[in-house]
Amino acid sequence: MKGALEGVKVLDLTRVLAGPHCTMILADLGADVMKVEAPGGSDETRSWGPPFQNGVSAYYLCTNRNKRSITVNLKIEEGKDIIRTLAKDADVLIHNFKMGTMEKWLLDYNSLKKINPKLVYCSITGFGETGPLKFLPGYDYIIQGMSGLMSITGSEESGPMKIGVAMVDILTGLYAAIAIEAALYEREKSGEGQKIDMSLMDAAVSSLVNVASNYLISGDVPRRFGNDHPNIVPYSKFKARDGELIIAVGNNQQFASLCEAVGINEIALDERFLTNEARVHNKQELTKILEKQLQLKTVNEWIELFSQKNIPCGPIHTIDQVFDHPQVLAREMVVEVDHPEAGKVKLVGSPLKLSRTKPKVDRHPPIAGEHTSEILLQAGFSLKEISRLKENQII
Repeated sequence: MKGALEGVKVLDLTRVLAGPHCTMILADLGADVMKVEAPGGSDETRSWGPPFQNGVSAYYLCTNRNKRSITVNLKIEEGKDIIRTLAKDADVLIHNFKMGTMEKWLLDYNSLKKINPKLVYCSITGFGETGPLKFLPGYDYIIQGMSGLMSITGSEESGPMKIGVAMVDILTGLYAAIAIEAALYEREKSGEGQKIDMSLMDAAVSSLVNVASNYLISGDVPRRFGNDHPNIVPYSKFKARDGELIIAVGNNQQFASLCEAVGINEIALDERFLTNEARVHNKQELTKILEKQLQLKTVNEWIELFSQKNIPCGPIHTIDQVFDHPQVLAREMVVEVDHPEAGKVKLVGSPLKLSRTKPKVDRHPPIAGEHTSEILLQAGFSLKEISRLKENQII
């Protein structure tokens, strides 16, 4: 079965997380992704750890499957020429070098579109290619702080907190994949490629969604609510007899059902809690009432009861519980792949569920330069030329 992006050739000059996550999505969907690194491997995540499996970084493994690897020395002109040769036949080129680097190497969009007008060219930078900060490097943690995400994450007591994963990198990778696919679709009509300018800062600001809208409409600077919701109550984590669970009531009918389930029917008709607006104003008082009743049963007992009454709720799982969960396993969110160095490796599966062109894992995360000769042979290089390039440390 062919993938949805079968036949799309992607030249991937990215490293770390945002770019590699984008290209892994494209690769999972069937694109031929050629990961470009310096000889020996220059993606920093290859050395990030522990943990390692037989010397292979878990971080690197998480976002580089389904790709082929070619190593090229871009500090040498002949190395840049190899990229130009590959770009002639590529559908997509994506990089995350700092602003000005690709221009200095004459590998920028304006240079490459002369040899391939159909090329979709995507850059991922910290702050984008315009504005006063365009030359600054971008790191997820710093962008979480600058974008306001940290200011609304955590509680008043904890102070600003970063999100538990590099979410800005992940979001930027997702947005980049969407933009690339849109540009490829548009190219089918116009016959022309185009440039995509992706920014970690833009992606982070976009992710503020309703919090941003609350500020833009009211002018009130949002504060940290911890596990609470700024607009909806009760919508938080609550203490039961043996642990904590999440209750996410979104309307008055669900609130009435919750009150009935925990044995406080009269509360649903109390003017202090009759509407969501009233519940927001009286959140602390309502929370005390609910948690007193929730002490009567265990987390699992409440979840079973609430689920029967269509009250949105759920447990708070640890990561080991997540990957043992029958729902996660049924959705094939854990896959195994054989790696020539690491051995059998477990990876997170693709969340993209297409009925006819199902994403699949055909290739292990590649060893640096594993497919250099194969890629260059396909590009028209002779074995003699490839041997010379290796001897001269160009590949």
